[in-house]
Amino acid sequence: MKGLHLRSALLAAGMASILPGAAIPSFAQEEPAKAQEEAAPKEGEVAVVPDAFRRGSGLPLPRFVSLKSGRVNSRVGPGVNYAVDWMYLKSGMPMEIIQEYDNWRRVRDPDGSEGWVNQSLLSGRRTAIVAPWQRGKPDAAITVMSEPNKDASVVVRVEPGVIGTIKTCNGSWCEMTFDGREGWISQALLWGAYPGETVKD
Repeated sequence: MKGLHLRSALLAAGMASILPGAAIPSFAQEEPAKAQEEAAPKEGEVAVVPDAFRRGSGLPLPRFVSLKSGRVNSRVGPGVNYAVDWMYLKSGMPMEIIQEYDNWRRVRDPDGSEGWVNQSLLSGRRTAIVAPWQRGKPDAAITVMSEPNKDASVVVRVEPGVIGTIKTCNGSWCEMTFDGREGWISQALLWGAYPGETVKD
């Protein structure tokens, strides 16, 4: 069994903070989903994931979702008999579903790590991380605008890595909420919405 890694270090406290004068964004930890992880294979059996993804929700792949719980196991395969590879401790973190098997979803996180999570621990609520690829770079703060226009007034500046909730996206800009502050941010600066994707409230 691989060592258990706590991915809280990956995106701890929303990965970053809003710049001075603004509060750090926070997502209240939700109660763990009542539905527990369900085993795909029985003990001693090995699950074979179909190449054509014949089982699952029937929804488009890939697609973005978010973590429903503040404590989510990521496993090496689609079932509780598979080893836990790491654990996520951040409710609301965006994840990309890239494969499905029954009630299990293979997900990819913002750092590119992949694993299997039970669908009951995922939410359709759309969230996004601001420019995680710019974390640690000097003067990398991102502006959140009052309108979907680069010439609009600035609502707030956020550091790369901040998590926000998506309200709408028009394919070029997304209206988001960061700890109660609402504004528009370029869609190209988000991990959690595809380029050109539209999201309706």
